[in-house]
Amino acid sequence: VQLQASGGGLVQAGGSLRLSCAASGGSFSNYAVAWFRQAPGKEREFVAAKKWSGSTTYYADSVKGRFTMTRNNAESTVSLQMNNLQPEDTAVYYCAAGRTITSEIMRVRGYSAWGQGTLVTVSS
Repeated sequence: VQLQASGGGLVQAGGSLRLSCAASGGSFSNYAVAWFRQAPGKEREFVAAKKWSGSTTYYADSVKGRFTMTRNNAESTVSLQMNNLQPEDTAVYYCAAGRTITSEIMRVRGYSAWGQGTLVTVSS
């Protein structure tokens, strides 16, 4: 499966953005899907993830209450609604998919397919 992320941009602190990720080359209905981000000079970090059933959503503590992840298996898309964005949210955001297990769902190594990344810049 190939992933294509979109929706990044420049926003002022307190603003909102919605990222989207579309899968092609096959459905990811049996995959866990996730968002990660990587700020300049930092390691890639977990943001949010959903299991293939979509019944549970996992969030990093830093985004809880501000970000909402949704998935549509029928359309093979996932979205990340980001509200109350702060300068520390500035990063390249990546969507990922993989046949991962619960213990690995927040780890980079749990995912085998990655999108190209979309840049989110939050100005203060």
